[in-house]
Amino acid sequence: MGIIGWIVLGLVAGVIAKILMPGKDPGGCIITILLGIGGALLGGWIGKTVFHRNLGTFFDLKTWGLAIAGSLVILIIYRLLFGRSRDRRD
Repeated sequence: MGIIGWIVLGLVAGVIAKILMPGKDPGGCIITILLGIGGALLGGWIGKTVFHRNLGTFFDLKTWGLAIAGSLVILIIYRLLFGRSRDRRD
């Protein structure tokens, strides 16, 4: 699967990550979707690098799992880094 496939997958994975981790995100839905794209790319890279396996096609379950897991990881990191600084200003 190419980079365009991972970007499209990341859009959907970002939405799924937002559903799995509800709450206020600093930056809103657009940032969450962009983080999903980054998470999908991160998940794909980790899958290829760490597991040394072919990740499959767009509709393969392990591909979706890696994309969603990567999106969740990036969303958690983003909330830890930027969520608290926003709370302090209020």
